[in-house]
Amino acid sequence: MRAFYIIISGLVVMGLAFWAYNENYRTQQVLREVSSLQRQIGHQREELAVLKAEWAYLNRPERLRDLASINFDRLGLLPFMPEQFGRVDQVSFPQDNDVLGEIEGIYDVVGRVEDAE
Repeated sequence: MRAFYIIISGLVVMGLAFWAYNENYRTQQVLREVSSLQRQIGHQREELAVLKAEWAYLNRPERLRDLASINFDRLGLLPFMPEQFGRVDQVSFPQDNDVLGEIEGIYDVVGRVEDAE
């Protein structure tokens, strides 16, 4: 009987060793993937920083002003003037009754819904 317990104990130890071995390699693989993803994130952040710097460089007001003056005859762009801005009370919003009246006049309800059995 004692030999049986020793054999079973040995098989359990070998099974646990095999499981630990597999878990160790899975963990190392996941750590390599995480490291690779972190490197990719770092590269993407560097690219984003470069793109933001390029956008800031291209969006400089003096550069845009020069481009607008160079292409004035084709684009006709002018700087904003204070007279171009208005107040909210100067905007003519459509009346709700007018819109609803137009919709109701177009669509008439005809017939009735029957219970489907």
